[in-house]
Amino acid sequence: MISWDEYKEEGTIPVATPAPVVEAAQTALQETEKKTEALAPVVEAVVEAAVAPAEAAAPITDTLDNSGFENKSDIDPAIAENIANAANVIANMDVTAGLEELEIGGQRIEVDQKRMINCRADLNQLVPFKYDWAWQKYLDGCANHWMPQEVNMNADIALWKSEDGLSEDERLIIMRSLGYFSTADSLVANNLALAIYRLITNPECRQYILRQAFEEAIHTHAYQYCIESLGMDEGEVFNMYREVPSVAKKASWSLSKTHSLCDPSFNTGTPETDQELLRNLVGFYAVTEGIFFYCGFTQILSMGRRNKMTGVAEQFQYILRDESMHLNFGIDVINQIKLENPHLWSEEFQEEVIQMILEGTQIEIEYARDTMPRGVLGMNAKMMEGYLQFIANRRLAQLGLPEQFPGAQNPFPWMSEIMDLRKEKNFFETRVIEYQTGGALTWD
Repeated sequence: MISWDEYKEEGTIPVATPAPVVEAAQTALQETEKKTEALAPVVEAVVEAAVAPAEAAAPITDTLDNSGFENKSDIDPAIAENIANAANVIANMDVTAGLEELEIGGQRIEVDQKRMINCRADLNQLVPFKYDWAWQKYLDGCANHWMPQEVNMNADIALWKSEDGLSEDERLIIMRSLGYFSTADSLVANNLALAIYRLITNPECRQYILRQAFEEAIHTHAYQYCIESLGMDEGEVFNMYREVPSVAKKASWSLSKTHSLCDPSFNTGTPETDQELLRNLVGFYAVTEGIFFYCGFTQILSMGRRNKMTGVAEQFQYILRDESMHLNFGIDVINQIKLENPHLWSEEFQEEVIQMILEGTQIEIEYARDTMPRGVLGMNAKMMEGYLQFIANRRLAQLGLPEQFPGAQNPFPWMSEIMDLRKEKNFFETRVIEYQTGGALTWD
């Protein structure tokens, strides 16, 4: 891939243009100018029709008759009909609805008018920013851009096809991880596109949500790239979320939190509907992306640290970096809604959120037991249970709620190291890598 520093624009050599070509071009230009002048009355009529009352619009046929064309053949009949249709539509257009929505002549947006939900200010105006952190996350996401094809999968393919390269337990982990994640990111993307984007009423946050939705598409692409490269049964892998109980339970729990919001008629504006949105945000950001992803991430990245399936592990590392930012954004949005709408964060609702975190933790512990029936990759289900309890405490603390697992410790400290979004130690070496694009990471 060529870099901007290496790129140099090639010089151009002036070439003399033959005289006949110049004369032909001049003739064509004169004809174009002549027809443009002839069409000027038509264009003017269309513009006048757009701003004048319908009854005052001049008949389009008169306009064409007086347009300056020497005869009827000067204008194509199909073009004349198209112009007439456009003028008639504009002449009869009711602009009151559009003017009301755009608030022509209204006051300019002030920062204090912006709100995370239920905002009535113009959502088309990105600036002035109220939540600078949201815009910064958008910029960080753009700087971290990567694509799956940048990752070399040759070593993974050879190892996967070898008879003794991986144990059955290691193969189970890879299959289960790709089986869950290949559809999980699609579930998240659907929730963003069909519910969250419409209901979050802040333009800089919406800008990041669009970026996040794109990243979810890249993640789904990455899993498909891994599955295809390794020659897996695509039907088996992509249907695990409906056929394997430990995977299906996670997908089912996540989907249960978005049913109402995906209804096009759903709107916020009451305490009940505002809390339903909060419930969705907690379910998808704090639990789905904040808990359900962590067992699989830890397993695959532990495999990469042992120099196994390094192409898959590299892509999971990029995905973890993206998901860490998604999680932080979601937590910030939830906390901002709490700050602007303190009545929603009642004691009863707080207890409900705590219960959601505990449910998600238990579901992920069951998934860990299913995918690690024995010790593998320097870990086992019991260690993963402690790690997930540690993660649950962190999610609760981020939401301002009391920890539910006193004394829980992180048995995998190396996972914390690779979540730094600015600098990260490559876990095959000790050098520090500055993120610019995904291609900056290497495994050799």
